[in-house]
Amino acid sequence: MVEEEEQLTGGNASESVVRVGHTVRKPWLENSSAVQEYLGALRSSGVDVPQPLGRDEDGRHVVEYVEGILALDQLPLAREDLLRVGRMIRQIHDASEKFVVPKPGTRGMLLPAANPNLMCHNDLAPWNLIVGDRWVFIDWDGAGPSTRLWDLAYAAQSFGMLFEGQAVKSAATRLRALVDGYGADLALREALPAAMAKRAAAMFEMLRSSRESGFQPWADMFANGHGEHWRAAANYVAQNKAAWEQAIAQA
Repeated sequence: MVEEEEQLTGGNASESVVRVGHTVRKPWLENSSAVQEYLGALRSSGVDVPQPLGRDEDGRHVVEYVEGILALDQLPLAREDLLRVGRMIRQIHDASEKFVVPKPGTRGMLLPAANPNLMCHNDLAPWNLIVGDRWVFIDWDGAGPSTRLWDLAYAAQSFGMLFEGQAVKSAATRLRALVDGYGADLALREALPAAMAKRAAAMFEMLRSSRESGFQPWADMFANGHGEHWRAAANYVAQNKAAWEQAIAQA
């Protein structure tokens, strides 16, 4: 019996992503082989990530489908949940130290980190975290060379909800919880506020340049409001740098 394909929606940059039974299938990309190997290595180190299942008869990238709901639909996360997310990210980063960082492919990284030295997810955000019986980060297609700081900067901003319109005090409290959960050392805490501002600005610039060049799907995302969102977010993070520094300073 052939299982039916169910179109999955919700991703901003996903095309032809379907669920088949207990699996997710999507186009095979240049880095898909490395992603499969990376997921396998993380699982071998005890990190709960989607099981890599190779390629199907149509040549598609296949991984386990994880049941649950998106953390995005639970925002803002409670302090204990943010601590948990921080611990999850630290576990991923620590396990990734054992994985040999692949050489950048011709596709390159959308938002490259300076001096990359660690294989990272590169999109650790509420829209990529399944919560339920298991808490699992999904959508590893953007995995590639980065750094702890660059990867954590994006996660800290997104889970802390450091976005325009959020009360700075509340955002700072959420930020502190995630950073404490990660167990960041002094050097990482001192570098994080500036890195968050730089990462948000890089996101806006990537979207802006994509609009000018017609690079999809980012050009359409800029036009659909993501450009303005990230412009405002970059300004918000930069303007409140002192609040973030104070919030995550070690006691």
